[in-house]
Amino acid sequence: MKQILTAACLAATTLASPALADEQPKLLTMLTAPDAQTQLMAMVLTMNAAQAGAQTQVLLCGPAADMALKDAPASATAPQAPKGMSPQGLMQMIMAKTNTQVQVCAIYLPNKGVGPDALLDGITPAKPPAIAGAMLDENTKIMSF
Repeated sequence: MKQILTAACLAATTLASPALADEQPKLLTMLTAPDAQTQLMAMVLTMNAAQAGAQTQVLLCGPAADMALKDAPASATAPQAPKGMSPQGLMQMIMAKTNTQVQVCAIYLPNKGVGPDALLDGITPAKPPAIAGAMLDENTKIMSF
């Protein structure tokens, strides 16, 4: 009897494991901080998560959303130590090298007084229901700065 239960448990584990192994970890980086070093560190951690196999997504709100502008402030484009990378530059690298979606909060553009054409290519306004869905997904970890 003990052998039958052990075999049944092993079979159940073997059948369940592939489904669990197929679940790709997800990371939603929510960035509002105006500080360039904080913005850059958020991008560093997002890049590392993407390189480790996570499905990554970035939501920029408030002052941090200025990183998404074609005409971004110097704080978003100025190189930072130790590698001479800017927050905007690393964000663009993440977008180019990974499948990371970068969006700005839905209320950012109207309150900035500009349209979507002010954003860098590939960056769009977020849809609140989609962001809420990502936040509620049990496989999503949320990193907020």
